[in-house]
Amino acid sequence: MRADRLLAILLLLQNHGRMTSKQLAERLEVSERTVHRDMEALSSSGVPVYALRGADGGWALAEGYRSNLTGMKINELQSLLVASPAALLNDLGLHENYEAAFLKLLSALPKTVQQDAIHVRHLLHIDGAGWHESTETFPFLSTVQDAVWLSRKLFIRYMREDVAVERIVCPLGLVAKRSIWYLVAKVDEDMRTYRISRLLDAHLLDDGFVRPSEFDLASYWEQSTMDFKSSLPRYPARLLVKKGTLPAVKQERYIKIASTQAATDDWMEAEVEFHTLASACSLVLSFGPHIQVLEPQELKREVLEQVRATLGLYEVPN
Repeated sequence: MRADRLLAILLLLQNHGRMTSKQLAERLEVSERTVHRDMEALSSSGVPVYALRGADGGWALAEGYRSNLTGMKINELQSLLVASPAALLNDLGLHENYEAAFLKLLSALPKTVQQDAIHVRHLLHIDGAGWHESTETFPFLSTVQDAVWLSRKLFIRYMREDVAVERIVCPLGLVAKRSIWYLVAKVDEDMRTYRISRLLDAHLLDDGFVRPSEFDLASYWEQSTMDFKSSLPRYPARLLVKKGTLPAVKQERYIKIASTQAATDDWMEAEVEFHTLASACSLVLSFGPHIQVLEPQELKREVLEQVRATLGLYEVPN
């Protein structure tokens, strides 16, 4: 992509000073003729690049010229240009700030690169939401956000099962998983995670707190997610699965396939884990005649009962 090369040339000249066409061509893996064309493009877009003649010649930027993109890698710049997490930024009240930052970044680019950057934005959109969009609302998100930003203690009231519970917490961070917001907070000496949509009340307190210097939000969330997954109930089973159906089974979120082996030309035997008997029965039935339960007997009986009950709904009386 030409935009990549132009940015790479700009950064190379800023970081290394004078460079010959041969050096640039080797670094960019292009011909020297291509380097000359790229230099013309940079010059015509307003970048003060010039050629030095003689044994110590080469290409250089005008003395004192520095682009605001110093130190940024090309892939880093592209990730900023294409990312537009509009829903999450709107939740935090930061969408206008994001757009302003994008325009400032864009204005620092050469004209030819600006056109490519805008073109990329028109061609690529990142949507982190699933097809079944959450309808949750977050009336206390801005309050929680302020507490996190200001390192202020927070009073919250939330539902724990069927009981309203009150806590004073030290909010350490916000996490967005798809379109669901969570608060990570310290309560006494323990770490807790709260789903913000379940808060019944929240308001800032006057007291501040000292954020633990060793706390890393991303690491905590990763470990917390792993712990949650490991604590989920497990319901092991052995199935016969049609070979053509196996890829679809592997895509199911609530089926973990431990191992498979060929049973016949058309069927695979699979050791799997569901979460519960009820979810196992539901998922097996969803695949109809393409899955057969071998074990446990409890699951086989449950599937048969559901099939018989369904048939009973469609039986025509004599």
